[in-house]
Amino acid sequence: MPVMAEYEYLPTLLECLENQSFQNFKLVVCVNQPDDYRFNPNKIHIYEDNQKCLSLLKSSSYSFDIEIIDRSSTDMGWKGKHCGVGQARKTVMDAIAREAKNNDDIIVSLDADTLFGTDYLEVIAQTFLDYSYIAALSVPYYHPLTQDEITNRCILRYEIYMRVYALNMLFIHNPYAFTAIGSAMALRVDIYRKVGGITPHRAGEDFYFLQKLRKHGSVLTWCPAKIYPAARFSDRVIFGTGPAMIRGREGHWEAYPIFHHSLFDTVKITFEAFSRLYLEKIKTPMDVFLEDIFRTSDIWGPLRKNSSEIKSFVKACTQKIDALRILQFLKKYHPQIKKSDEICLKEFMMHYFPESHPALIESFDTCNINALQEIRDFLTMKEYSYRQHHPLLQ
Repeated sequence: MPVMAEYEYLPTLLECLENQSFQNFKLVVCVNQPDDYRFNPNKIHIYEDNQKCLSLLKSSSYSFDIEIIDRSSTDMGWKGKHCGVGQARKTVMDAIAREAKNNDDIIVSLDADTLFGTDYLEVIAQTFLDYSYIAALSVPYYHPLTQDEITNRCILRYEIYMRVYALNMLFIHNPYAFTAIGSAMALRVDIYRKVGGITPHRAGEDFYFLQKLRKHGSVLTWCPAKIYPAARFSDRVIFGTGPAMIRGREGHWEAYPIFHHSLFDTVKITFEAFSRLYLEKIKTPMDVFLEDIFRTSDIWGPLRKNSSEIKSFVKACTQKIDALRILQFLKKYHPQIKKSDEICLKEFMMHYFPESHPALIESFDTCNINALQEIRDFLTMKEYSYRQHHPLLQ
């Protein structure tokens, strides 16, 4: 668990762990911030909060072991460009991978501002026993609402964006149909070692890590437990939930649009063409984008040349056109649809749920907050259902 200025949330997280029905675990925490925050008047509060976190962790008398990696105290903070949540998560996971004695030990990624039920670790352990062939688990999530309407409006809007994206990916049976949340990941130690660990991106490390794990094997997106991340404004990373909420509060949702469902059909057609591409040179509807992003007019030739059979060629195509490339494609071509987020949401609902959906809205900015919650909860229910019936579970 990476920790940076989490004293407000840390005691509750520790109580969650203390109350777990599964007790055979150890908590490894990296309390961190850049070392120069100690001298920055605008950042010193983070250093001071971290010192309180360290004191709490050192003085706690919980039933489970806590290992503290101090990258916060004097001369212990990050120096240079290697810093941030990605570096902290890597530091913790690398330490676990070095210390773990059993290949089937499980790394559960946590965040201090996230809650979960008393059976959370037990469910994860049982899931890996039941589905030993998976590379990783992406746990279902749900953001609890707060007492503040602006906060609620922002998190509901952001979660609707994430739910619509996930459902569209599930509907086209895309191999990258998962939601990347740092506090909702789990994997076995041997898999962590095999993939070479997590890459320490300054932000989005969870997205790139799950993509990396999916290229190694299957990522299961369902278990009968969920995590409850806090809805809060935060600028500690450059993108993700906190920054999205800050931009949304200011009316800027351009980076988090409701992608039109027709764009996902283009992705589906392209993925379905992979087998034919091994045997013949055909065009796919993503060719123009791919030729531009990879700066070559021959996307498939090198993959065909290095593949001895269709199966290996399809795998190579799937790894080349990964979650990042799909997201880049969506972001490039969505503006050409020239439809508002409200219209895209409406057409998505009418396309996939024509007979059963909540009342639609005219404006995200002015609609009743209850209407947003109904839409979020409807999409959540549908996503849970589709996750639960994933082919990996059959």
